Amino acid sequence: MLGRSLTAMTKYYLKQDIKLGSKLGICKRWISSTLQRRFAALWGNGDYGRLGLGSLESRWRPVVCSAFEKHSLKALACGGAHTLFLTETGCVYATGLNDFGQLGISENIGYSLEPLRISGLKKEVVQISTGYHHSSAITVDGELYMWGKNSNGQLGLGKKAAKVIPIPTKVECLSGIFTKQAALGFEQSVAVTGGGKVLSWGAGGSGRLGHGQESSILGFLRSTRVQGCKLFLSVQLE
Repeated sequence: MLGRSLTAMTKYYLKQDIKLGSKLGICKRWISSTLQRRFAALWGNGDYGRLGLGSLESRWRPVVCSAFEKHSLKALACGGAHTLFLTETGCVYATGLNDFGQLGISENIGYSLEPLRISGLKKEVVQISTGYHHSSAITVDGELYMWGKNSNGQLGLGKKAAKVIPIPTKVECLSGIFTKQAALGFEQSVAVTGGGKVLSWGAGGSGRLGHGQESSILGFLRSTRVQGCKLFLSVQLE
């Protein structure tokens, strides 16, 4: 899947019945038909707390993240050395490296050993994605928010935007456009609108944005179909 970096770590979801009051951080699991909770199990390189297990320890086998024992998870996204978690209630949590503000918490925090809630997202979130050093969230009403490293315009915030954005920031140039899905790469981003249009921006080396040999795009390129062919239209940002 686009935008999911799994270098040095693999993560996955487990869905099973958990008895109320049981501790998810231990190996023993209680089975009950009265409650169904979706949680995350993580393993691999533990540097910078990217596993969200409260330590820098690497794990050779899956370990359930006990930070969400009172929450049911909807999705997670794996970045270069950070991880985002999305709860069923639409809240987003982040853990791991924060050298470019990719956690969306504060630029004063170098890394976090356990998931912290991203308070800057005021609306219910329905989709999350991570690049190597940047992150995104889509709200229930189709607004796209991005944060983290912005060295090649991968956040879509325009030519005057800072190179590091440590808190979730709405992509204003997409106001009025319903964003359905986003996927982030190393320093590039792609989004799909509710109308089925594909937008791409950021570092374009090796044709990764799908619109020729441009090395970097600080605006958006939109794909449309003309007589069965794909035509790319540039929408530049100020």
